[in-house]
Amino acid sequence: MENYSLLNWALLLGSFGVLILIGYLSSRVVKDSDETGFLVAGRSLGPFVGAGTIVATGFSGWGFMGSPGVAYEFGSVEVLGNFFFAPAMVIAVLYFAHFLRRRAEELGSCTIPEYVSQVHGGGDRLERWVKGVAATITIVLLLVFLTSQIKAVGLLGASWLGIELTESALLMISVIILYTMLGGLAAVAWTDTLMVAGMGIGAVVMMVQIFTDISLSEMIDRLNAIDPALLNPSTSAPYGESKGSVFLVLPYAFLFTAVLPYMAVRFLAFKPTVKMHQVAIWVAPMGCLLSLVPIVGMYVRVAHPELAEADQAMPVYLANFLHPALAGVITLFILFAMKSTANSLLHTVSSAASHDLRTALFPHSTASGARILWINRIWVAILGFVGFLMMLYAPPFMLSWLGILGSGTLLAVMIGPVFISSFWQGNGYGALAAMVTGFVTSGSFLLLTDVGWVEGPLYGCLASSVIYVAVSKLTQGATAGTLARSC
Repeated sequence: MENYSLLNWALLLGSFGVLILIGYLSSRVVKDSDETGFLVAGRSLGPFVGAGTIVATGFSGWGFMGSPGVAYEFGSVEVLGNFFFAPAMVIAVLYFAHFLRRRAEELGSCTIPEYVSQVHGGGDRLERWVKGVAATITIVLLLVFLTSQIKAVGLLGASWLGIELTESALLMISVIILYTMLGGLAAVAWTDTLMVAGMGIGAVVMMVQIFTDISLSEMIDRLNAIDPALLNPSTSAPYGESKGSVFLVLPYAFLFTAVLPYMAVRFLAFKPTVKMHQVAIWVAPMGCLLSLVPIVGMYVRVAHPELAEADQAMPVYLANFLHPALAGVITLFILFAMKSTANSLLHTVSSAASHDLRTALFPHSTASGARILWINRIWVAILGFVGFLMMLYAPPFMLSWLGILGSGTLLAVMIGPVFISSFWQGNGYGALAAMVTGFVTSGSFLLLTDVGWVEGPLYGCLASSVIYVAVSKLTQGATAGTLARSC
């Protein structure tokens, strides 16, 4: 076993070297005179890299650690729910990405909070308020999500390397900080593309192992013997009480891809010449392949129905059902999966702090390009370690639930200003009201009630959208007055 431990460390350190090298190479995109290099990779992403970073970020940590745990606990409803992410991503790429990229390029937007403020206008003061509020909420909620990702990567790394959770999490987040600081979104996108290739290989290997060990019919029989509700549930728990609530994952996943700042910023980073159907051609097979991973949780439920914590399904699988050397390689790929979300979250929160909050609070700053780049990089380090500290002191939580608390609530915050505004243009007051309404509504449902994980954010989306339209209509005169004074 000691030899395999040495192999695991060699794999990990080798991968660290590759990721840091990619970060260094991608730093060439980050020019001192142009902040877009750090924020949107100089708008340089092609179809394959763009698709890779979208899929890697969308599935990643929750897909490989959280989702098998949910499938272990709740059964086949998670397999169906997970599958909806692939078509939802394709729809978002085909029918929204081009609009957002084109509009953001016209406005000169480099982040989603900046896009929200610019597209709604209303004068300098109102735009700064919109940008500042959007950035602040983005930082708060994505730090919550980042906490779950750091814990996920720390748990898996600790069991793989035989070290403590704290040591593992600190090691992983330190490397993520380093290559994200070096190359910004370009480093994130290029490393994500490498990672998604490993994730796909890992998914294939796991499916081959599972279905050579047990046939699908035998798995169904044994799950029925344990609990018939695992295959024929009377509800869609944890997504909702109605049996059809799981189908809400499709619109949720579409909005997840189109609206969330750490996902939608990829659309801003595509080359102007990229055709979105080319991106969708890559997204579809990648997403479908990674949708199979929750089956691991159901397989472990058959073999080890006595697990104390459902989130241990994937670590137990790796420890018991794969050769140690192969398990080491697959674990590395799963660590890749979790890092691909963690680096995206870290880049987005640092961009919100270093660019959006800075320009909202100090709009007339004359800092040089080189100084601004270092501000961007310093905030990556600061917020990375803040996320690590939050993980250390957070109460016990289920990984997938905490991820949805952060991402689902941010979805409710941004739906009006980002998505509704694409076909019905509101104003800055409506955007502010919608963001606050989405934050309070979705957060309250998830924290204070027993509604499903998808239902809470979607209720927040509904409330936020209604308020966006209503307040925008009620304040049309005020916005016109503001525009007149600003002119």
